[in-house]
Amino acid sequence: MLRQSTQVIIRYGNSLRVTPSIRFLSAVAQPVQQPEADIQNTSFVTNIFRGNVVPTHVFPYPEPAEEQKEMIHDLMNPIYRFLRFEHNPAVAEENGRADQETLDAMWKMGIFGMTAPEEYGGLGANSTTYVTFADAIGAIDLGLGAYIGAHQCIGWKGILLHGTEQQKHKYLPRATNGKTLAAFALTEPGAGSDISSVKTRAVKSSCGMYYTLNGSKLWISGGNEAGIFTVIAQTEVLHPETGEKQDALTAFIVERAFEGVSTGEPEKKMGIAASGTAAIYFDDVRVPIENVLGGEGNGFKVAVTTLNNGRFAIGGSMSGMMRTCIQKAAQHANKRIQFGRKIKEFGNVQEKLARMAMLQYVSQSMTYVIVGNIDAGVCDNQLEMAISKIFSTEAAFFVCDEAIQILGGNGYMKEMRLEKFLRDVRVFRIFEGANDVMRMFITLKGIKFAGEQLKELQQAVENPTANLSLILKAGSRRVARSLGIQNGIDLSEYVVNPLQESARKFSESVNIFAKSVESNLILHGKGIVQQQFTLKRLADCIIDIYAMACVLSRASRAIERKLPTAEHEFLMAVAWCTEANERVCFNIKQISKGHFLEHCNILTQIAKNVCDGEGVVQPLPLELLRDNPIVGTT
Repeated sequence: MLRQSTQVIIRYGNSLRVTPSIRFLSAVAQPVQQPEADIQNTSFVTNIFRGNVVPTHVFPYPEPAEEQKEMIHDLMNPIYRFLRFEHNPAVAEENGRADQETLDAMWKMGIFGMTAPEEYGGLGANSTTYVTFADAIGAIDLGLGAYIGAHQCIGWKGILLHGTEQQKHKYLPRATNGKTLAAFALTEPGAGSDISSVKTRAVKSSCGMYYTLNGSKLWISGGNEAGIFTVIAQTEVLHPETGEKQDALTAFIVERAFEGVSTGEPEKKMGIAASGTAAIYFDDVRVPIENVLGGEGNGFKVAVTTLNNGRFAIGGSMSGMMRTCIQKAAQHANKRIQFGRKIKEFGNVQEKLARMAMLQYVSQSMTYVIVGNIDAGVCDNQLEMAISKIFSTEAAFFVCDEAIQILGGNGYMKEMRLEKFLRDVRVFRIFEGANDVMRMFITLKGIKFAGEQLKELQQAVENPTANLSLILKAGSRRVARSLGIQNGIDLSEYVVNPLQESARKFSESVNIFAKSVESNLILHGKGIVQQQFTLKRLADCIIDIYAMACVLSRASRAIERKLPTAEHEFLMAVAWCTEANERVCFNIKQISKGHFLEHCNILTQIAKNVCDGEGVVQPLPLELLRDNPIVGTT
């Protein structure tokens, strides 16, 4: 009887459809003000996939303690002055690295071990301090920033996260203040974002005292200089339950001094020349058993956690670079006169500057929310860090390109340094997880979380009496969404009054997003994994939604505290939430249309034609030189 009067469950293979009845509406369609007790994950983004808002890690905006602010101020002022007046980015790019005097000074200041605990030779600075440093160096030289970041954020980070005390005491002091560069060696010709495709192999000796490592790694940041490597390789391990032999990834700490380790010449790259990149080769390298990092067969975990923990600083570097680009564009707009008027008076220039400022504000807002949470001990932030990485790297490229456009020919000249920024910033959309892969990671992980609830509901309906609470909660969410009710998403107590309308747009976005996630799960079931056209648009939606939350939180803080920038931050928050909400609505509408999959099939066929022809398919217009077989090739 309960099934008939509350909801109808219709099974579709591995999925289900939940349809609320009208009689159920009056009983349960009330706003849910608190997150349900059955949700354990505290990630703000992850919970949005279920249509729930868990505000703890975004509202109120994270605020360092006063003593922490003082420490950051005392540490960063001399570093910023040094970078600004002593480091020459153009010379570093020409030479392929910063000059030794600059690097020695940075080692002396403790920059290479900033976030390592003092017991291992570091400064013991927290993530907020490091991202402030990343912001400063990003404003000056992304190449030098990449050189330091590759060493600190992923080079020795795996040892700090997964090493034994013996390993930490042996290797971290060398990497933090001993002038020994560290590198993270994962990428191979056939294994980039697909970690499981690693071919480098390590074979344990019969005595069990060492592994013999063979293989190569490609495009390793700092690979031409590093003395310590974290290397991910395939190994043979025993299955814990069956006892059968199987391949599994294992991480190793490898020293350059080990016999059989060699590196190739530094790669010639589009940008970040000050950060050397090279291939590494392992030819029968004996690695002591005590240099296994994180345990045998746990290499995948080491790789993923190291990369996840390294992404947080990218948003800081991008924010700093954007700040410099905006400064140069604004200075030029104030001076440049065209058609008898300063170009800052033209609407198209104003729109460019406003959008550049918003993108920088959003990137910075996200970054400091995330590092504030990291410093508070929050662990559920994988998706937030991935979003920050995607958003900030794409925003930075756009902002730099627009700055060049505003400056015109001046922006294209080397002396303005914008062209160097443009070349340098491009790789960050590939670094530490390509943005395309990160989009799929965000959506699939979030959808899995939402799907688990649907599965729980399906099982609960089999025994409704024992699971009444779960059924009522699920029914409440679905009834509310079906009627356009904002599903209890109420940010009024967290957002200041002037931003309430923007908060309503946030709630609307969450509501239609969660509804779309559920409907696509029902439509595709497990096949959702293959629907990448849909997944990409859902990823863009959740990126916009998280960005809205971060700017609402930060702008509310500015208004509450009556900061000098409060009015400006209010304007940016209003403008951002308006545009982000429009994009979310557009993307959801797109994937909800009946002909969307048909259009995706057309795009798939076009791509297939291009790949089959290995280039442009059609001949030159008017069939010029149609008999020439080389037309259209390079």
